[in-house]
Amino acid sequence: MPDLPAAEPRLQRRYLKLVVAHLTPVQRLAAGLHPPPSIARPFAAVQAAWRFFANPRVKLPQLCGPLWACAREEIVDGACDRYALVVLDWCPLHFNGQQERDDRVTLAHHQDWGYDLLGALLLSDRDGAPIAPLCLELRAADGVHSTRDDRVLKPLSRLDGLTPVIDEAARFLESVASPLPLTPLFISDAEADSVGHYRRWDKDGHQFLVRADAQRKVLHDGCERSLSDVTKWMKRTGKAGKLKAIGHVRFKGDKLVEQFVGETLVLLHRPARTHRVDKRSGKRVHRDMPGPLLSVRLIVSELRDERGKVLAKWLLLSNCPPSVSAPQLAQWYYWRWRIESFHKLLKQAGQHVEQWQQETAAALSRRLVIVAMSAVIVWRLARDDTPPAHELRQLLVGLSGRQIKRTRNARNFTEPALMAGLGVLIPMLYVLLRYDPQEIRRMVQIALPQLFPEAEDTS
Repeated sequence: MPDLPAAEPRLQRRYLKLVVAHLTPVQRLAAGLHPPPSIARPFAAVQAAWRFFANPRVKLPQLCGPLWACAREEIVDGACDRYALVVLDWCPLHFNGQQERDDRVTLAHHQDWGYDLLGALLLSDRDGAPIAPLCLELRAADGVHSTRDDRVLKPLSRLDGLTPVIDEAARFLESVASPLPLTPLFISDAEADSVGHYRRWDKDGHQFLVRADAQRKVLHDGCERSLSDVTKWMKRTGKAGKLKAIGHVRFKGDKLVEQFVGETLVLLHRPARTHRVDKRSGKRVHRDMPGPLLSVRLIVSELRDERGKVLAKWLLLSNCPPSVSAPQLAQWYYWRWRIESFHKLLKQAGQHVEQWQQETAAALSRRLVIVAMSAVIVWRLARDDTPPAHELRQLLVGLSGRQIKRTRNARNFTEPALMAGLGVLIPMLYVLLRYDPQEIRRMVQIALPQLFPEAEDTS
């Protein structure tokens, strides 16, 4: 694992211990750390962690250094072929009922308090495997705590805040000396559907793939139509762009459904509309901002069951060149759910971030970056196809005690199961460094002979 750059040895050692501690998933009501048993006093470990997270000399870009180093190593080793997929998404962190936090912001409504997390997750264009977060930003009342800068940044609107993250990720990927030149492709859900931002990203040379609103008006075949009507036109005419079956994908777990994909060119011609709060009146003001025509590809992707019923439909807009096929773009967007799994790991399946006891956004954001490093370790193990890695994954799944559904062509493990297994294995290894196995057998035989008769020494 890469070291913490430009940090004194004491902080390096503490960083490593914190990453190891976060490899152990915690229960929902256990908001603290699970320190390895080599530490004599767990309370001392918790105190040391608190000092680390509250230390103003520990900067977020510094903490993000190991994440960037891991991403760089994976890219150099050939984790990506032609494109580096960067998935962008927001995740609300709810901290309701915790009055000691005075730097929270309102989220969904005036009684919903917490922080807004924006992540940029790097995926492989080969199989969609997650590699590492390239950026994490936490919006709080005092500003944006970002891995892009040592300072607390001025908050922008959600969409305006995407552009500097995209710029920073693009600069990082351009600096990586990969075997082949990689092109960043930025993927987002419908929250990023904005004509003004499409034009800006295209002007800056960024390639994007965004799910669009079906009611968005575009120019198509000489007429103004909504994207929904364009889709109907494609099905009705049967011309170029007709939806064709390209294979099967998994839908809502293990259900295999058929995917249909088609594409056509459309023109974004309408002015962008901004929604800004006027500083004087405090009211939201709408302004239309005309811009040049922008030609983009409309990729229509439908998931259908065996009876032909449409289970899901995605209308995707992209400025990728024709060298990237529509089925490939549809597949890349399908992999966007990886960042949802990352957020689930943070909130439910392993870390329970919304039960953490850090009282400031600064301390919370530092801990988030360390948790991201623990996720990168698990992802690396999941991608490793060597026989020792396969054996270790089987061991970890067994230690986790979790049942993995056996289906054809599916993995026999999950990332949460690997993390749960590591949470058992790491304390075991620390114990074996302190005690001989024969000594452990002797203690168990004396103290718990009825519960563990197999611990008796039969030699």
